[in-house]
Amino acid sequence: MPELSPSQLTILSRLNTLGFVLVAFPMYANYVGVRRGDCAALLAPESASGFRVFGEPSWLLAGNLSVKINDAGSRFFVWKKSRVEATADRLALVTEFASDLASALIAAP
Repeated sequence: MPELSPSQLTILSRLNTLGFVLVAFPMYANYVGVRRGDCAALLAPESASGFRVFGEPSWLLAGNLSVKINDAGSRFFVWKKSRVEATADRLALVTEFASDLASALIAAP
């Protein structure tokens, strides 16, 4: 994990109070992982005062970030050989997670 400024540590503490849990994704050592429930995202340190969401928030499969694909007219979240259908409920949870995370990052002091 990169070295973080006091301002960035304050933001992470605030995220924690809002129900986000900090997690490490070994494949993405230069980013800070956050999760809530079965949703997760990577945060990229930006300047010395903040973060931006890196990539797209996603559904967790076996504790790993998944990608969303279309296959034979259906949508799935996939990680290696694991996959689950990207149901309307799952998509809504990921959308809500992404929106809440973005709002928390904007509201951060």
